[in-house]
Amino acid sequence: MSRNADDLASFIRDRAGAEPPRLGLILGSGLSGLANAIEGVSIDYAQLPGFPGTGVSGHAASLTIGTLEGTRVAVFGGRSHYYESGRPDGMRLPLEVLAALGAEGLIATNAAGSLDPEMPTGSIMCLTDHMNFSGLNPLIGEPTDSRFVPMMNAYDPDWRQRLDTAAKAAEVEMHRGVYAWYSGPSFETPAEIRAIRTLGADAVGMSTVPEVILARFLGLRAAAISTITNMAAGLSDEAISHDHTKAMAPVGAAKLEKVLRHFLGGL
Repeated sequence: MSRNADDLASFIRDRAGAEPPRLGLILGSGLSGLANAIEGVSIDYAQLPGFPGTGVSGHAASLTIGTLEGTRVAVFGGRSHYYESGRPDGMRLPLEVLAALGAEGLIATNAAGSLDPEMPTGSIMCLTDHMNFSGLNPLIGEPTDSRFVPMMNAYDPDWRQRLDTAAKAAEVEMHRGVYAWYSGPSFETPAEIRAIRTLGADAVGMSTVPEVILARFLGLRAAAISTITNMAAGLSDEAISHDHTKAMAPVGAAKLEKVLRHFLGGL
């Protein structure tokens, strides 16, 4: 853990109180409104030296700490994507701070494209595993042997089961599947989609995998859920664009918020 993380954790405790958050939430496209439902304190990333600025429309760069459905959480309203900075470890410091605050784990959310005709736009999918097709890793350059992180059960089986239970309680259909990470910012080609579909991917996106690798490196439990904002290239007549992603994200995000609320209420 870096000294900077400890210093930032101390600053955050002074602002938000000493009680540690149970878990961290990274909000993807369409979910920024969830932070407004939290009873707590919001701190702009600009007040946290080393936290990423976010240049992606649809993401709000702030950390909110407080209570949601009876559980104390730390909500990251924006994330650093590799395609913004060329750094796959852009979320390392925020997650080091989460660990320094005493959190148990992390739930990441994202917008993704579906490779499964039975999982249409507006669906949500709980990640069971991932494929890293970017060829990048946030631990490249880490000098210690702790960089050799085992990734079996990277997506915590107990939390996945609890999320399934929460989805049933919320009467929301939640798919399960494998997420493929491409670096972006360009969307994937139809040929790339055919390739990863053949290899077993169910959804594709431009985030989340680096955060999950970092979470496991830091000893945090991890889970992740995708909101499906489009069918992947070549699988429908949708015009894929970031504007389309932003327009469709709230459809799945409303379902995801219900699941997260039931999940947090059951912890």
